[in-house]
Amino acid sequence: MVADVETAQDRPATGRKIRVVVAKPGLDGHDRGAKIIARALRDAGMEVIYTGLHQTPEQIVETVIQEDADAVGLSILSGAHMTLVPKIAELLSGQGVDDVVLVVGGTIPADDVPELKRLGVSEVFTPGAPVQEIIDFIQKSVD
Repeated sequence: MVADVETAQDRPATGRKIRVVVAKPGLDGHDRGAKIIARALRDAGMEVIYTGLHQTPEQIVETVIQEDADAVGLSILSGAHMTLVPKIAELLSGQGVDDVVLVVGGTIPADDVPELKRLGVSEVFTPGAPVQEIIDFIQKSVD
């Protein structure tokens, strides 16, 4: 039996693989991008929990807590990011979850990025962002 080989960049200081929840909040029904990112993160050695479509902020935060996630990636194409992201950030904070890296991807206008970062989003990735950039950001931010 061959052991699963991990490198330092594949896991946080805890010695386990980086755990990432990938979520599609709200009524957005397009999840191809989220699935591509989830697969890329998995292929980079991370454990990925994909929540599926139509998740409420409460469901996402519950999953983050139950899965002891290191990061959560929200994929939002519906334009509801200025409603959904603040609610998720508020719920995470209310549960005392302040050590999880929060990233957002999707069709996010540049004018909204500063407010999202003020609310606790670590980074915003818009369409066309290189997948390796997302992987590198999560690895760097979790370690």
